[in-house]
Amino acid sequence: MLLAEAVEAAKRFEPFDIVMILFTVLIFIGLLRLASARVKNKFALGFTTVSLLVFLIADYVMITESWLK
Repeated sequence: MLLAEAVEAAKRFEPFDIVMILFTVLIFIGLLRLASARVKNKFALGFTTVSLLVFLIADYVMITESWLK
């Protein structure tokens, strides 16, 4: 029973999912570096914040609709 569930879960996993999570972490690190800079670039901060929100929403949908289904 557990083996069958593991095989089914492996079928739902895509290698691109890891890439999405890595990009999200990279964007988060970039946002932290931008926010901690002495001279703040407001356009870059805004763009990075919007990008991070989009990737976080995409990761949430990816996990809830694909991994946990």
